Amino acid sequence: MAEFIRPIRKEDVPQIAEIEKLCFAMPWSEESIRKDVEENVVACWLVLDDGAGSVLAYAAMWFVLDEAHVCNVAVHPDHRGKGYGKAIFGALVDTAKKNSMSLMELEVRRSNTVAQNLYHSFGFIDVGYRKRYYEDNKEDALLMFKEFHYEDEAEETQNAEDA
Repeated sequence: MAEFIRPIRKEDVPQIAEIEKLCFAMPWSEESIRKDVEENVVACWLVLDDGAGSVLAYAAMWFVLDEAHVCNVAVHPDHRGKGYGKAIFGALVDTAKKNSMSLMELEVRRSNTVAQNLYHSFGFIDVGYRKRYYEDNKEDALLMFKEFHYEDEAEETQNAEDA
């Protein structure tokens, strides 16, 4: 079976909660995830499915006006190094663009250079720090943004069509 990315389903929530526990010092609870998925009208969750219903990775964001705030991105530890982080994050970026967001923003631990490198590869830039952001160890968060410039893309498409 081949992996594919799809919107979250209610039955994915327990698997996502388990991955949260494996990946984060301060994981979202299963109840918090379920509430976000079922009740938060601005939430968008995507999962990378193994083709048999198992969640290998997931990503979530909230649409607030014309901005997409990335909440979480995680790959199950047993499935890292296979490009799943890049795939799920790329799908999240594409979804933000399809929903006409003007920018995406996220916070990431200053020590998490693997995630920072992933975000940089998608054109995110470092814009500042949130001091003592993480409650577990008071680590600073790096704030990263990516702006979308649709008029540039439309011009490039038109130029390509004219050529």
